[in-house]
Amino acid sequence: MRQKRSERKGKLMKEAEAIIDELLSWEKEVERPDLGQIEGQVLKLRQRLSEKMAEEVIGQQASVGMVPGPQCPSCQEEMRYKGEHSKEVTSWVGELKIKRGYYHCQGCKTGFFPPG
Repeated sequence: MRQKRSERKGKLMKEAEAIIDELLSWEKEVERPDLGQIEGQVLKLRQRLSEKMAEEVIGQQASVGMVPGPQCPSCQEEMRYKGEHSKEVTSWVGELKIKRGYYHCQGCKTGFFPPG
């Protein structure tokens, strides 16, 4: 089910605030960090926020739920919906955990996890 923009923004803002709080706590704990340490911490936290943002956008796409009768890429038979499955993928922004409808071809014994 698609969430309202305000709900999604609130969830992302909460994530961002937690990451900012983590940065400020780190700054307080580390005495006189050098530029490399600061950059390393900021990049680590930026990656976490990027992953959360990407997961949010992916999770709201129309293909998250059941798509009527996709054809098997191998045999062209209709694939059957097998419920939602989670999958971890590596992307440019990091490791993402996404939840999508999963389809299975009884003839070929292959699966399909939109968008591919």
